[in-house]
Amino acid sequence: MAIARRRSRLTAAAILMAAVTFLVNACGAGGGSDAGAGTTTTPAAHFEVSSMLEPSGRALGVVDDKTPWQYGIVTTFTEEAGRAPDIREYYSSWGGDFDAEGNAFLWKHGHLPMMALVPSDTPLADIAEGGDDTYIRRLADQIASYDGPLALSFAGEMNGPWNSWGPEHAEPADFVAAWKHVHDVFEERGVTNVIWVWTPHVVDSGTPAKLRPYYPGDAYVDWVGLIGYYGPIDGVAFSSLFTPTMRQIAGFSDKPVLIAETGVAQSDQKQAHIRDLFRGAAKAGVIGVVWYDQRKDWPGGKQLMDWRIKTSVGALAAFQVESARNGFGHSFKND
Repeated sequence: MAIARRRSRLTAAAILMAAVTFLVNACGAGGGSDAGAGTTTTPAAHFEVSSMLEPSGRALGVVDDKTPWQYGIVTTFTEEAGRAPDIREYYSSWGGDFDAEGNAFLWKHGHLPMMALVPSDTPLADIAEGGDDTYIRRLADQIASYDGPLALSFAGEMNGPWNSWGPEHAEPADFVAAWKHVHDVFEERGVTNVIWVWTPHVVDSGTPAKLRPYYPGDAYVDWVGLIGYYGPIDGVAFSSLFTPTMRQIAGFSDKPVLIAETGVAQSDQKQAHIRDLFRGAAKAGVIGVVWYDQRKDWPGGKQLMDWRIKTSVGALAAFQVESARNGFGHSFKND
């Protein structure tokens, strides 16, 4: 009796141990990725962006500092521009989560989401050395879980001294190493739905640094995105604002060029500058223009400018007519 009861207890313990082992293994195999565990296995993104990397038309987009769910800028832009934006760009701080539902909402309504990922005060060298890999893995997995495309710009205007990751705070090699590291982690996580957009500020009196040292290489970049504004300091014509930078970049890359952030300050020349922007961009063969339809300080300064489309009847008319006349308005869902 005692032996039989002992054997019964041992058998029950063995069964319990086997059940626990099974559950642990099952959870480890199918319970999703643990961003903090350092594993490199994760479900691959459902969406592939390969067909979108060489757009067949010219897109028209809008950018502001609101979240994807704050749809007012899209509604306003649609009313002012005469068509809905093809690209909806927004900013996201380093360390923040990716809003999969908000980006899915944008894509469902025909807007390619573009996220400008801002490293804030996180040193690029720390990112490159793996100090934030837990966050990068988590972000990669969140983006992969979103069944749609995302244009991703990391540490934009890296050649701008006003940024904490710019020339006065970090070396070009730091930026390149950080960019490559983020890209490599995404690749290891199986992310296939990201369009990598390298976005320097145009070379001008405030950003004289050469761009080639900041370029991660064609294997790490899908689009070149330029940032530059028409205003009282440097932006008086496409030929002086964008063309010199495009020529410099053409010396080391032939990737498609997107004007990723631009605007025309209010002045008695705003109508003419808008006309010049769209004509110049079309002639240069850019794949799109993304407009900052807000009031904002002059880049690198504190001079408040009004970049909005409807600052005057003439500006509004020029935007609508010239964007349409020069073929800007292209849904990426057609690619």
